[in-house]
Amino acid sequence: MEKKLKTTKIEKAVVAGYQKVEDAVVGTYQKIEDTVVGAYQKVEDKFVETFLEDKEEKKD
Repeated sequence: MEKKLKTTKIEKAVVAGYQKVEDAVVGTYQKIEDTVVGAYQKVEDKFVETFLEDKEEKKD
């Protein structure tokens, strides 16, 4: 039979506090990443629209 330490109230509180901090950091990072990627996508789309055009295929 395997044994493990009992979970204490303090441990549960620490883990819950850590989880809240982690969720906030990850959420903030995700918002920043979405904003940066969205801005880059707008620049890329404008570049493509301005400087590139579809290549016509040659018919033999």
